[in-house]
Amino acid sequence: MKEGAIKAADAETIETDEAPPKKGRMRLVLLFSVPLLMLAVGAYFYLTSGRYVSTDNAYVQQDKVSVPAEITGRIVAVGVKENQPVKAGQLLFRIDPAPFRIALEQAEANLAAARVSVTKLQAENAGTGIDIQAGQDNLAISQRDLARQDELLRRGFTTRVNHDAALHSVQEAKQRLANARNQAQVTAAQLRQGPADAQPAIEAALAARDKALLDLKRTEVRAPIDGYVSQTERLQLGNMAVQGLGMVTVVRSGNTWVEANFKETDLRNMAPGQPAEVKLDAYPSLKIRGHVASIGRGTGSEFSVLPAQNATGNWVKVTQRVPVRIAIDSNPGRPLLAGLSAKVTVDTQEAAAAPRPAPQQPAAVR
Repeated sequence: MKEGAIKAADAETIETDEAPPKKGRMRLVLLFSVPLLMLAVGAYFYLTSGRYVSTDNAYVQQDKVSVPAEITGRIVAVGVKENQPVKAGQLLFRIDPAPFRIALEQAEANLAAARVSVTKLQAENAGTGIDIQAGQDNLAISQRDLARQDELLRRGFTTRVNHDAALHSVQEAKQRLANARNQAQVTAAQLRQGPADAQPAIEAALAARDKALLDLKRTEVRAPIDGYVSQTERLQLGNMAVQGLGMVTVVRSGNTWVEANFKETDLRNMAPGQPAEVKLDAYPSLKIRGHVASIGRGTGSEFSVLPAQNATGNWVKVTQRVPVRIAIDSNPGRPLLAGLSAKVTVDTQEAAAAPRPAPQQPAAVR
């Protein structure tokens, strides 16, 4: 029993002797590792300082086409509804075609009348040649008769009255010939060399007919592109469509980008082709890869409706924003709606690569 107690006491003494060296080594590890960790973190921030620039002043953009009415008329049919997908050429709405069909019939009647008028002018022009020939023949006869009267008067075999009558006939024949020639010039001026449909009157009537045909065709307004219909509140049956006024908007599908408005101080090292990361407020866990497609050629204030006038005494310097287009490279797998808020981060230290074509985006649901 005494030997067991002695051995236990010796073991406790050995453990007590070994404990201080272990604690000392732990202190040494902490003493060196903490400063090294701080140095590593500091070096990381130092090396990456200024490499990434980001902004949350960014929004998803899509091409939008405002579809106006090209003629004025009352809407009699609507073929789409809000947020409906459409294909290029699909009917959006129809304007009452009755007035334009009547205008087309009137234009066709005017064309027929113009062709009749041209045929009449051609006949008159042909007749003026006969009148000129007849006038020349009559003048020749009258001149020969006057020559005989001159000879007879010289010999005393005729009277002065007969001689004057022959002289008057010559003058009348000259006048009729001049009138025939003037009439030929007038009819020739109204006609153009070439086929009948090349005449000015017929060409004008054809243009009016084509205009009426075009107006009748424009009563059916169709989608110019593939996309989604939006802003259809004006498409109401009975509503008046006004020429040139946008009636509906089509948002193009499959062409989406992000417009990020960076501070002018962030553009020092930015160049097209540099990689970018996009995060959307609508999908916080989604990260989208992209690249800088282009950098705007002016600040936002330069293209505003009322640009700032800085040549005044109360001028205050404000950091300007420059729009940068970010092309999307990865398929987000979620619908990207125009106007969604985003945060964009660009790696400005990576060498700019050649612009890459953006992949086909999923159809946006509005």
